[in-house]
Amino acid sequence: MIALKNLWADGREAVVEQFEYRELLYQLTKRDLLIRYKQAIMGFGWAVFMPLINTAVFSVIFTRVAPLQVDVPYPLFAYLGLLTWNFTASSLRFSVNALTGNISLVTKVYCPREVFIISSVLVTLIDTLVGGIVLVALMAYYHIGPGWALLYLPSVILIQIAFTTAVGLFISMANLFYRDVKYLFELVITVWMFATSVLYPSSLVTGKAGIVMRLNPMTAIVDAYRDVLLYGRSPFTTYFAWTAAATCVVLVLSGLVFHRAEFRFAESV
Repeated sequence: MIALKNLWADGREAVVEQFEYRELLYQLTKRDLLIRYKQAIMGFGWAVFMPLINTAVFSVIFTRVAPLQVDVPYPLFAYLGLLTWNFTASSLRFSVNALTGNISLVTKVYCPREVFIISSVLVTLIDTLVGGIVLVALMAYYHIGPGWALLYLPSVILIQIAFTTAVGLFISMANLFYRDVKYLFELVITVWMFATSVLYPSSLVTGKAGIVMRLNPMTAIVDAYRDVLLYGRSPFTTYFAWTAAATCVVLVLSGLVFHRAEFRFAESV
């Protein structure tokens, strides 16, 4: 009972701190956004350019070299998968260095360190929203609309943000304590992409590999976006419901562990 009360107190303290430091979160997000695109000629165009290039490459591969049958035009199928995946992958790439890249603030200024990870996720979310403009154009071109299922979109986005933040909290903390985590992360993120239904439907993968793919939270999230935007149906399948529940648990646990480990951050720099 005492342990539960302590966990509740820690959780409430962490939430209150996030609210009190919301202005810092805004300034960090603004700073990171300006730094990322200040010296870039294309600016926000990179948020659109990279998914489009990858879509074009994989469209050639899976429509001409090794034809892949999907229920919607493949370029649209692939672009949505890549856009969704890039949001989580890019957020985590910035999150893994979120603490080590802000050493002066971590060691000299008191603030809830979670804001560095949340800021990384929010900046990438803005990139994704820009990339969403092309998605809307592709949907219009192929005459595909989401219909009533669009009402589910905010819940899918929220689950992805929560999942990405939870993983980001863990890997940023791990990288602060063990600096080789960022190198291992690059290997994991590459394998993870091909274990997710980014470029092909999860229904094509059978056996044990298929079970693993369906239990992969990112597969459920990518499929949920396709259900809502391309197929016009509810995303709440068994796998997405499992992902949503697991995300809530993991976010709480990673947040509590991160909050309790903060006092050791300065020692690990």
